[in-house]
Amino acid sequence: METTHTASSCAAIIVAAGSSQRMGFDKLSSLLGGVTVLKRTLDALLAAPSISEVVVVCPAERWELLGDGILQKSVIRVDGGSTRQDSVAAGLAAVSPETGYVAVHDGARPFVSPRDIDRCVAAAREHRAAALARRVTETLKHSDPQNFSSASLSREHLWFMETPQVFELALLREAYASITARQETVTDEVSAMAAIKIPVKFVESTSPNLKITTPADLVLAAALLR
Repeated sequence: METTHTASSCAAIIVAAGSSQRMGFDKLSSLLGGVTVLKRTLDALLAAPSISEVVVVCPAERWELLGDGILQKSVIRVDGGSTRQDSVAAGLAAVSPETGYVAVHDGARPFVSPRDIDRCVAAAREHRAAALARRVTETLKHSDPQNFSSASLSREHLWFMETPQVFELALLREAYASITARQETVTDEVSAMAAIKIPVKFVESTSPNLKITTPADLVLAAALLR
């Protein structure tokens, strides 16, 4: 469907082009409560009022997992690349040019709450760059080369990174152009921002935002759903 875009609009890119090698099967097609992981992820983004359109970066067979239901927002598919950053770049190329902001979200994080998505978008509008994150609460230890404990590490000011990660569209494009020119590889968009020395505001997640990576994660996801 046609969507009205403004300079404050926020598009979302779902990164769902990976091979699921660590899982051994296509995790995004796995069912949680009768709904595929990828469909749950898409539904969460569509339910967030701050998201104006969604670009799903995935192969055609995964796109078919989403069905043909009538959507209240524009949703399109593009092919991904060989790396995560290639897939994000493909998504960026497909975002409506009138859009002012873009949220990048992992397809394997189906439990993100629409409220947390909106909080991240609001923080990006204020600070130009924001990311959903979780504080480190576990005790951290450093080991020697033989894996014996050698020191304790302070967990103060340490965070586990999550998604969505939300940015001014022009800013993220600049960051990706910078790392491409340097032939660098990054694993998330916060790292891309570091390449152009832009600080990212962390937004603490208020609900479980599990990334499904291993079969054990699916078991945990099913328990969370119950």
